[in-house]
Amino acid sequence: MRNILVIGGSSGIGAAVVDELKSNANVLASFNQNSIESKDNNVSYFHYNVNNDQLDTSTLPEVIDGFVYCPGGIKLLPFGRIKEDQLKQDFDTQVLGAIRTLQAVLPNLKKSSNASVVFFSTVAVQTGFNFHSQIAVSKGAIEGLTKSLAAEFAPNIRVNAIAPSLTQTPLTEKLLNSPEKIEANSNRHPLKKIGQPENIADLTAFLLSDKAEWITGQIIHIDGGIGSIKN
Repeated sequence: MRNILVIGGSSGIGAAVVDELKSNANVLASFNQNSIESKDNNVSYFHYNVNNDQLDTSTLPEVIDGFVYCPGGIKLLPFGRIKEDQLKQDFDTQVLGAIRTLQAVLPNLKKSSNASVVFFSTVAVQTGFNFHSQIAVSKGAIEGLTKSLAAEFAPNIRVNAIAPSLTQTPLTEKLLNSPEKIEANSNRHPLKKIGQPENIADLTAFLLSDKAEWITGQIIHIDGGIGSIKN
């Protein structure tokens, strides 16, 4: 079975990714605040704070076939209210944390015959939305990193990113905490739906699989159509 490392796999999209992968792979999933114990033999959880900890690679398999980096945040603020320290913290979590962790496990990925890396961006990078400057800064960097690494790591390691629109997770709870908010946000999307973590997990699993062996350097939008069409 393939060995897949999921950073931030205890809630939201990360938890859905773990659930999707566990039947066909050995999954190693990190958690920070949301402690969890696995009841599945194919899933092993470990504590890892991407901002402060150095990843202990001695506990990981010698060969890692897939790397998924999920930590992120959604801080929607008018540009004039963005604080430099908050921006730096977001960037450290979403970009520098990804770089540090991937560098640590790169030797393990290089030993795989078909390794795949999946990052997460947001539809707000390529489609401007009010109050999204802070998140777009970090995720824009992730998109640049995705394309650069895809070029550098080819042909041995594929690197792609998924750019969702609003997805129903604990991070978006404040935006979707009433039927009225859910309806209003659903109606903003041409498909009239809010994304679910399982939608993102399905695409993640595909990008990690051999079926995606000819896909690299892509920013794939799964966004209910909001990023590309109007109706």
